[in-house]
Amino acid sequence: MSPAILGRKVGMTRVYDEKGKIVPVTVIQAGPCVVTQVKTADGRDGYNAVQIGFETINAKYSTIPEIGHAAKAGVGPQRFFREVRLKAASDKNIGDSIEVNSFEGVAHVDVIGVSKGKGFAGVMKRYNFGGFPASHGTERKHRARGSIASYGTQRGHCGKPKKGLRMAGHMGDVRVTTRNHPLVRVDAENGVLLVKGALPGANGSLLYVRKSVTAKVKA
Repeated sequence: MSPAILGRKVGMTRVYDEKGKIVPVTVIQAGPCVVTQVKTADGRDGYNAVQIGFETINAKYSTIPEIGHAAKAGVGPQRFFREVRLKAASDKNIGDSIEVNSFEGVAHVDVIGVSKGKGFAGVMKRYNFGGFPASHGTERKHRARGSIASYGTQRGHCGKPKKGLRMAGHMGDVRVTTRNHPLVRVDAENGVLLVKGALPGANGSLLYVRKSVTAKVKA
């Protein structure tokens, strides 16, 4: 099974590499996760996958189906579940534990999380627009986006803005995948991963870490 795990973002700090250079890293308190379901291409599911659960919770915060589902793996109800698609059949069985030591020898990882919500934002903050000149004659429009040309630019003259037109609106609070982060350190004793760079989400938010699928490491 390709290394994959769920964890909580702790925050950022710095470490030193073998040359004494400072490396900014994000600390992830990852695992242990439990395998709650195994799917195979030969079975009724028709594809290979492993479902993992993370964070045991009180039964009153779960549902009867989820409690029974987790009980098949010999664990209590889990707060989070995530399915990991695989190309080949998995070597894991229901009830197996997945910890950070599975990332030993992995050079780069992809991290998936939900970005911080920033509420309603204008185009200068949301899309890095330049705004209007701050010279004489510009009145109360310094941070406006300008004309949306909703009528003149549409073939057929539908009178509506184009889909995807960059305007003010809700910013953040979306699923974000950041790829090819160097995995600086695996602390199996404390269940911690140190990943270089900033990762999506606030401190304490859920992160899904997997072995990078697109990293190209030069020899």
